[in-house]
Amino acid sequence: MINVLVVEDSRASRDYLVYVLETDPEIRVIDTTDSGEAALELVAKHRPDAVLMDIHLPGIDGLETTRRIMSSNPVPIVVCTASTSFDQVRTAMLALEAGALAVLKKPKGLGDPDADAEAAAIIQALKLMSEVKLVKRWNRAAAATAVVAAAAAEPETLAAVARDAAIVAIGASTGGPPIVMQVLVGLLPTFPVPILLVQHMATGFAVGFAEWLATGSGLPVRIARGGEMPLPGHVYVAPDDHHLRVGPRGELQTTRDAPHHGLRPSVGILFRSMAERLGRRAVGVLLTGMGRDGAEELKLMADQGALTIAQDEASCVVFGMPAEAIRLGAARFVLPPQKIAGLLTTAVGSVGRRGQSDG
Repeated sequence: MINVLVVEDSRASRDYLVYVLETDPEIRVIDTTDSGEAALELVAKHRPDAVLMDIHLPGIDGLETTRRIMSSNPVPIVVCTASTSFDQVRTAMLALEAGALAVLKKPKGLGDPDADAEAAAIIQALKLMSEVKLVKRWNRAAAATAVVAAAAAEPETLAAVARDAAIVAIGASTGGPPIVMQVLVGLLPTFPVPILLVQHMATGFAVGFAEWLATGSGLPVRIARGGEMPLPGHVYVAPDDHHLRVGPRGELQTTRDAPHHGLRPSVGILFRSMAERLGRRAVGVLLTGMGRDGAEELKLMADQGALTIAQDEASCVVFGMPAEAIRLGAARFVLPPQKIAGLLTTAVGSVGRRGQSDG
């Protein structure tokens, strides 16, 4: 049984959320409240398995409530917001930075055509996020051994694995947005190759997420469009509910093909296209996230001679996807976010400078 605390200031929305959650026999709503201050007390009292919390609350808002919960009695928090406007998404991204694990759109209620799908998304998110503490401890000894092996297998020079780099592909899931931001902030506007990004995220948030990344990183960030040729130093985010691929000419492809590992967009779909189209000229980065999306495909990239990087366990919110990649021997480098940015700048940046000087 998953014990959930619901924090929502609207009585109608709160009642509806309780109704939705209690349709699932594995979820029990142990308490509700309409304020952040009361939520702090109830978290300390009940120690719930998960908290479902609105961003907008009287008194201290959902962002500040998240910060205080994570600094005093950390529990998995799923944030919901009624809007996907830039301001709302920005606040939601800051909540993720403060420690929330997922952001979802608040369901509109019975009678809305999306009601069932939105209710199912909330239930699934709470079930998954309530297990994050277990996932984080997953196979710790085996992962540590794999990290050592990966470090021992590092090439003598970066040039051996990053020569002629053409595109960097980044994949992330749970806990990913603030980590992606850290990596992008560490790159210069003159970064010499395009960056393609798949971030597992609820439908409706991709545009706001791209705008948030652009504002914080200083890099041009946009939603990828099928058929366009990616530009150096630009970041292209997979659209809502669409896979992102590299095409035969290096162009971007966006499709609504079947989900991969139950996901659309899928990191694995992007990484496989990188391996097939670019070979050793590809660069793959796999960041924090639950599950194994992208791990096998990162191994395909590594087998082609590409530069492959996985986030290290200590800096991951959920050491799932990177751990699986490390276990498979897919990661040539295992690093925290700030060092990932440094490696990309040194390896790919130096390739770009050599290419310019050669020309």
